[in-house]
Amino acid sequence: MSHPERPSGGLAGGLAAPPASAGASSESLAAFAARNGLTQSAARPNLRQYVSDVWNRRHFIWMFASSKSMSMYTSSKLGQLWQVLTPLLNALVYFLIFGVLLGTKKNIPDYVPWLVTGVFLFSFTQRSVTAGAKSIGTNLSLIRALHFPRATLPLAYTVVELQQLLVAMGVLIVIVLGYGVLPTLSWLLIIPIVLLQLLFNVGLSMIVARIGAFTRDITQLIPFVLRTWLYTSGVIFSLASVTEKTAVVQENPWIKNLMEANPGYVYVELARQALIPKYVSQTDPQVSMDQPGLLWIYAVVWAVVMLVGGFYWFYRAEERYGRG
Repeated sequence: MSHPERPSGGLAGGLAAPPASAGASSESLAAFAARNGLTQSAARPNLRQYVSDVWNRRHFIWMFASSKSMSMYTSSKLGQLWQVLTPLLNALVYFLIFGVLLGTKKNIPDYVPWLVTGVFLFSFTQRSVTAGAKSIGTNLSLIRALHFPRATLPLAYTVVELQQLLVAMGVLIVIVLGYGVLPTLSWLLIIPIVLLQLLFNVGLSMIVARIGAFTRDITQLIPFVLRTWLYTSGVIFSLASVTEKTAVVQENPWIKNLMEANPGYVYVELARQALIPKYVSQTDPQVSMDQPGLLWIYAVVWAVVMLVGGFYWFYRAEERYGRG
């Protein structure tokens, strides 16, 4: 007996698969998902839920940052000492070139603590930006494998730099004491200063993280931008003394006001005034009396605006990270 012929291309049992168009297929899948309450796994939640998700992962962020910080120097013989040696060596180079050869240390009391404070505080922002720009690109496998708020990555990398700053601040205190600067109540101000700078760094890190996620060339440009920012922030020389000798600034006072509102200058200057009581701002005496209050306003405004703006801008691209 011969068996009946099965239809060509048919399913087991002799029934042919009904052809389905791509449009009908996608429509039926959408209807099926809606009927069963399914949602897109990588969909961006609302802003309130997103902030809650990031906050719920605060312990992960700290542990991730701690492990990252510990592993950064495992291949070197000096290990974690490089957390302190790197900014100290930078400060030494700036001291020899600018302080000794160019004579910028004149009229600045306790120049070495003044310089080290500036280098340490500015390096905190500098390193946060550099790490933030790479935070998405270097963790693509993690992003594609797990579902979590992507903002935890630039935030964790900024916490890494905070942990390294805390180690460096211990060395800074030893240097300040070594130069005969006695502790005062103003030293306690360093806590809110660092916290405000941390908020500013988090927002800025998220901005460059989003840019770096889609434009990798930004990592090549950032070092030049940061170096220019360093030279215009009064980190290695007195900003006031330079502006007083520059004809362009004298003819255009708004340039001086703009440079003093620069966040790179604001946080460094506040830290110097808190740690070194003998340090007197080199600005006009009439202005210097109001400057500390103005600097605090700048510090708060920069921290809030950058954190809120940077976080929201990063959040808007949440669904796109890790694609392509």
